[in-house]
Amino acid sequence: MTDRDALIAAYWDAAAASFDRAPDHGMLAADTRAAWARLLRSLLPTGPADVLEVLDVGCGTGSVSLLLAEAGHRPTGVDLAPRMVERTRAKFGAAGLAGRFLVGDAMSPPTGDQLFDVVLSRHLLWTLPDPQAALRAWVSRLRPGGRLLLIEGRWSTAGQPAAPYVAGAESLPWNGGISAEDLTAAVRPLVAEVRIEPLSGEADLWGGPVADERYALLGTVNSQRN
Repeated sequence: MTDRDALIAAYWDAAAASFDRAPDHGMLAADTRAAWARLLRSLLPTGPADVLEVLDVGCGTGSVSLLLAEAGHRPTGVDLAPRMVERTRAKFGAAGLAGRFLVGDAMSPPTGDQLFDVVLSRHLLWTLPDPQAALRAWVSRLRPGGRLLLIEGRWSTAGQPAAPYVAGAESLPWNGGISAEDLTAAVRPLVAEVRIEPLSGEADLWGGPVADERYALLGTVNSQRN
């Protein structure tokens, strides 16, 4: 782990205890939780496999992974912050659900040669020192016909950390988020098809109205890959 990685892990370790207080992090309100469950159902691929293997990169405290497991899918979560992973495992233990959760770098998930039906990331890209490399790594973890699902945005004030981020964050390539147009341009060379679903108007997802750009990007890889 580099010095910067250690700083980032320490930041999110410190944030873990209060992370779920944000409506879309903890999904503690019934309407917010239901809205995210509906959204995931609409974005996940359908087909012969009713049970999907999903890699949740930057899983945080596991709220999205928990919804996936409740829907019958098999989540694998990766997060750089050990305390985030601890909280995820505790949630799954309390719910009596199965999932695999690993401490590791989301840019290079420690999942070996395993391939997934879906690689999912939510509000993570702005934190990464090389998001383009991360996108390539995530697409390489997909099975033929698999789906890259990125829930992202271009933040104004909402969505930014309450406390200053790690030193040098202003130099991160996508600090402050990325627009749907720019992320589409970054993903299009890596996949066979790209689609954007606008989410700014879905107030139930965020615990109230938001004024910034929020969206889901769905990228599907070729059903036959080299």
